[in-house]
Amino acid sequence: MSRRFRLAHLSDPHLTDPRPRLRQLCSKRLLGWLSWRLRRRREHRPEVLAALVADLRRQAPDHTVVTGDLTQIALPHECREAAAWLATLGPPAQVSVIPGNHDRYVAENAADTLARWAPYCQSGRFPYVRALGTIHLIGLDSAPPTAPFLATGALGAAQCRRLETLLAETQGCRIVAIHHPPHPEAVKARKRLTDRDRLLAVLRRHGCELVLHGHSHHWQLHWLEGPAGPIPCLGVPSASALGRRRGYRARYHLYDIETAADGWRIEVSIRGLDPASRAFRHEGGFRLHCRS
Repeated sequence: MSRRFRLAHLSDPHLTDPRPRLRQLCSKRLLGWLSWRLRRRREHRPEVLAALVADLRRQAPDHTVVTGDLTQIALPHECREAAAWLATLGPPAQVSVIPGNHDRYVAENAADTLARWAPYCQSGRFPYVRALGTIHLIGLDSAPPTAPFLATGALGAAQCRRLETLLAETQGCRIVAIHHPPHPEAVKARKRLTDRDRLLAVLRRHGCELVLHGHSHHWQLHWLEGPAGPIPCLGVPSASALGRRRGYRARYHLYDIETAADGWRIEVSIRGLDPASRAFRHEGGFRLHCRS
């Protein structure tokens, strides 16, 4: 029996408190800041995120992936705070991150914002691949800035071509991480991945063993078409959510991955916030058998 590899997946922590200057609100950021002040700050709680991180440490994953939306409106000080928080999860060799739409709220100088996360995303070149033994984690960037009232994503033709090359050349268990879910039923139109058909075509041709996403703030399991059978596509809720809306309470996943005779066996463990104790506990799980 081969050694199991434990991968943790969390998303959308929205961990920062935006403190904009007046001039920084002369953009789409005004809408995001108002949303935070009027609603989101009551739902996304630092004590919930702290409880998740404490539980995550007890589970001792080999690697952790964060699928975006670390900030609220991508102010430079938010990106600095998010970089400091990533360091609490572990060194860059043990933590990977990809951006979400809140992390690119407006066009901004990258040196002041996402460049601070470069050690956690292979210097910010997307798609990137992390070789974790026989497991390869491929990080995509689906979060260009968008117009007000939109939270859509896009990969672009160049990134999809590079992904196709990586999937064709990479052996082992290939896990694709993306912020926006590629399944057409996962989110409303204003939050969709606009070029998902291009991504789905790449996956139909070359496959992968697992797709991980965030963005919807809801637990989701969908199946995508692959050359050797369906590809599981899993999303997790916000890592900091109290869960005032049904189904949106904070959760994260653990994936225990090992080789099987004809592919990969993945044990999925769901850990979620207990509203009474405000601690995280095991909420069930299931097994995936992914054929190579």
